[in-house]
Amino acid sequence: MSKTTPATIALARGNIPFTLAHYEYDPHAERVGLQAAEAMGVSPSEVFKTLMAELDGKPICAIVPSDEEVNMKKLAAALGGKSAQMMKPADAERLTGYKVGGISPLGQRKQVPTALDELATLYDEIFLNGGQRGLQIRIRPTDLVTALGCVVADLVR
Repeated sequence: MSKTTPATIALARGNIPFTLAHYEYDPHAERVGLQAAEAMGVSPSEVFKTLMAELDGKPICAIVPSDEEVNMKKLAAALGGKSAQMMKPADAERLTGYKVGGISPLGQRKQVPTALDELATLYDEIFLNGGQRGLQIRIRPTDLVTALGCVVADLVR
């Protein structure tokens, strides 16, 4: 497994501190974030999933705890739109340059408006996908906000 992905390169270029965590990816897992948390032996609420969506027809990104579901109305409001819906997996892969199960909010082909759920601020560090199946980035939420220039808001039900 590579330790260098577009996500890690983006963090290194921005001088943003992070560490990497590897886990055994299960391609048959129903929910990748929950499987990652279990494999790494950490709470699912500390492992955040990256969701690609569309806001009024334009691509956006939401980062929420793996044990929560995004509320599309809250996501739309957080990013100043009217209506949000999940993006089709094939479209998300084309847009980000990552495979589903390995999509990171960092180092995407095209940076899109991004919102981080406020629950991230409850932790000193959170885990999120590092741009490769089986690779997680451990980062301080404040550093993630700096790296992405994202909005922090209540995004879950």
